[in-house]
Amino acid sequence: MSARFEEIDWRPTPMGDISLRRRRDPVSGSDVYEVKLGDEFLMSSLFTAGEIALAELGLAELPGAELDIAVGGLGLGYTAQAVLDDPRVRSLTVIDTLAEVIDWHQRGLVPLGAGLTSDARCRLVQGDFFAMAADSRGLDPREPGRRFHAILLDVDHSPRHVLHPRHAALYQPAGLRALSEHLRPGGVFALWSNDPPDAQFTSVLTEVFPHSAAHVVDFDNPLQGGTSTNTVYVAATAPDLP
Repeated sequence: MSARFEEIDWRPTPMGDISLRRRRDPVSGSDVYEVKLGDEFLMSSLFTAGEIALAELGLAELPGAELDIAVGGLGLGYTAQAVLDDPRVRSLTVIDTLAEVIDWHQRGLVPLGAGLTSDARCRLVQGDFFAMAADSRGLDPREPGRRFHAILLDVDHSPRHVLHPRHAALYQPAGLRALSEHLRPGGVFALWSNDPPDAQFTSVLTEVFPHSAAHVVDFDNPLQGGTSTNTVYVAATAPDLP
């Protein structure tokens, strides 16, 4: 049985102090893993429905097999694991700006770490997703210019509530157009948001992608009681002409 509360790791980073904590849920008795950046809660293993839906909704738009997927934001690994649970996936590249988060997985300090790091299809890359998305060299340092069937992003709280001011450019038409250059024809961009569907951002997606939609994901909230929601935006580039 674990201690009621444990700070597993704490480190200073360029974005602020980051910590990984584990506490015992008094209702279920199970361990809950939480990540804080400064005073902000970034993620919790208690709430994973949105992260999993990001992968499932994004990949559901893709026909065929042998899929190459990129994920921006590793976190506790729930989006990455949901991607790997799809047997059609050939490769997964996960990009996180914080080497500390990647290290947690490599050291097995988080529940999904051992599985992700032992899956031959999965590669964890330390890098600035937002700078890489804006660069023609793209999201794979080993293969500049590589294109993916889907790019899934879960870093900021929402397009309006970003963790760093420089992230905001990606959610504008020019930023999304640059990102779309790293997708194959018919490729999918999907984004997790903690906010309700945003009409302004939906309009930006419509300007850049020929197909887009906002999906509301409901999940139980045992802390506040009742149901909470996340939003997953899914947009697709034009397919190849026959």
